[in-house]
Amino acid sequence: MKHKHSTIFLTLRLLALVAACVLVPAYADEYGDVSQLLRAGKLGEALIKADAYLGGKPNDPQMRFLKGVIQRSSGKQSEAIATFTKLTEDYPELPEPYNNLAVLYASQGQFDKARAALEMAIRTNPSYATAHENLGDVYARLASQAYNKALQLDGANAAVPPKLALIRELFGPANKGQRPGVTVAAAAAPSSAPAISKPVVPGPAPAPAPAAVPASAPVPVVAASKPAAVASKATVNEGTSEEIKGVEEAVLAWAKAWSAKDMSAYLGAYGKEFTPPAKQSRSAWEEDRRKRIVGKSSINVKLDKLSVTVSGTKAVAKFRQHYRAGALSVSSRKTLNLLKTGDRWLIIKESSGN
Repeated sequence: MKHKHSTIFLTLRLLALVAACVLVPAYADEYGDVSQLLRAGKLGEALIKADAYLGGKPNDPQMRFLKGVIQRSSGKQSEAIATFTKLTEDYPELPEPYNNLAVLYASQGQFDKARAALEMAIRTNPSYATAHENLGDVYARLASQAYNKALQLDGANAAVPPKLALIRELFGPANKGQRPGVTVAAAAAPSSAPAISKPVVPGPAPAPAPAAVPASAPVPVVAASKPAAVASKATVNEGTSEEIKGVEEAVLAWAKAWSAKDMSAYLGAYGKEFTPPAKQSRSAWEEDRRKRIVGKSSINVKLDKLSVTVSGTKAVAKFRQHYRAGALSVSSRKTLNLLKTGDRWLIIKESSGN
């Protein structure tokens, strides 16, 4: 019996480089200009401008990431893969290059490589929700290939066709509009983008804020012995003012401890109910966090747009997190779930990108 090869619509999420959101105002124009050219479809001009910038700052991670997006949008898949691969080597703590590598590999049908890249992204940042979703899509594609192979070897196996039908139902054209498509990442705020077959265009660069500490940019790095204050403007959704204040203080204290590399206070912000991601044990997760935090020469964590919802002894805090360590600047959405234990609000779950 001859069986047609079945395919599924693989909707991976890419994270787009909107680098200007996390850069100091002095460089916002360069990133904004390149991003605008990219969005306008002027890929040649965008690449020339990016290369000119990198001629003077060859190690700049944001512009290198943006160059990778331009290369991918221009159909230069191998060059984009080389750009993102080098970024993973130079900035192994940044999960987004791994994520974008996975999308490029998936577009070439190299799903094993895509899976490996996404697993590295999750290992780098276990709370990276986008990578987890992408990994699920890759597993589904690998499952489809395996089921088709099973049918080729045993066409009479009645258990396989229903499984293939389920995958087609989940990823078929009728469900395309129910999924966010492919998103493009970087050291900045994620933005939605079209499906993987279409060009990924970063969002517009915001105008620099006139204040000494712009709301959309991280504050300068300071010595670890004197951590920078964590700025925040809360939006109260639910709960009494006293409850809201308690959650805010807990979240800000967590960020301050992170900036100061105060591991006792940082790890103490997590409750016993906290379940580490990626099936790590609590001790392994704590050891991993110590290595990643204490090993930095300096860290600055700034929060803004903090929104808190309280329901009884449970609370949810959502905010934009601006992280800076050395030359690396990353901005992302983050959510913390907290539980009131005694008179303290402790973190029981955290996730990024949602």
